[in-house]
Amino acid sequence: MKEKNFTTSIKIPEGVNVSIEDHTLLAEGPKGKNSREFAYQGFSMKLSEDKSVVVLTFDLATKREKMLMNTISAHIENIFAGVLEKYTYTLKVCSSHFPMNVSYKSNKLIVKNFLGEKANRILSIPEGVELKIDGTNIILTGVDKEKVGTVASRIESLTRITNRDRRIFQDGIFITDKNGKSIS
Repeated sequence: MKEKNFTTSIKIPEGVNVSIEDHTLLAEGPKGKNSREFAYQGFSMKLSEDKSVVVLTFDLATKREKMLMNTISAHIENIFAGVLEKYTYTLKVCSSHFPMNVSYKSNKLIVKNFLGEKANRILSIPEGVELKIDGTNIILTGVDKEKVGTVASRIESLTRITNRDRRIFQDGIFITDKNGKSIS
């Protein structure tokens, strides 16, 4: 059954300033600022007087539109959480066969001597993601959850091993921690 003009509201936390221009939401908090464009057909966003962001549909709300509205709400909550407390991913450098060397210079992560390879493996780190190497740990922080997660995934993929027995060749860089929650 279809409902008319389904709406949902997301409360703006204390210390976060929000502005909406066209379909772009901009949030600024104590840890930084983050923005995202929500250009979905049939949806609109506005600020309400009770310090919340209201997302509403223009047409009749079907099950698909309600699911999409929940997705938009989750993205907005992630933006608010990121500008209040940065997202942190921790990766572990594991090298048992060959001594791997990891360095970071001018927004590029450089992996040397991975599995004895002569060529370096290089990954560009986008703006908005801070990278710190602490011994055998790589720590990524940033206000945008998607950027930080994507960079962590790309670092893990950078040292992916193919055509070898994974039980023997266990070298690589692996995600061990997401926002203080251990990955098992």
